[in-house]
Amino acid sequence: MLTFFVLAALSGAVAVALGAFGAHGLRRHLSAERLATFETGVRYQFYHVVGLLAAGWMTVQWPQTRLAWVAGWLFVLGTLLFAGALYGLALSGRRSFGAVAPFGGAAFIAGWLCLALAAWGI
Repeated sequence: MLTFFVLAALSGAVAVALGAFGAHGLRRHLSAERLATFETGVRYQFYHVVGLLAAGWMTVQWPQTRLAWVAGWLFVLGTLLFAGALYGLALSGRRSFGAVAPFGGAAFIAGWLCLALAAWGI
């Protein structure tokens, strides 16, 4: 699905921009702990750009592989929930954002498992 390539490219661009913002714009404004939380969000967003590219490639190579499609959407959901929660936590200091992150982490794990199962079935 070409949508995953587009989403991966956009997510990568956003991750670069947020990484630069964290390194140059937030360093003076956030505690070391909150800056590390922000950087973790950026790092996991980048990791899952690779997952999205893999899911996109699999859906184009093997269009009958539904699990790769599911994996791609789980990576999108995981990025929104996990990285988004960490960005919210770091920028606002509200601990309630931390409660959302595990749902994003679970989506990431499920996405990787779906990708593995899709590859196994090909």
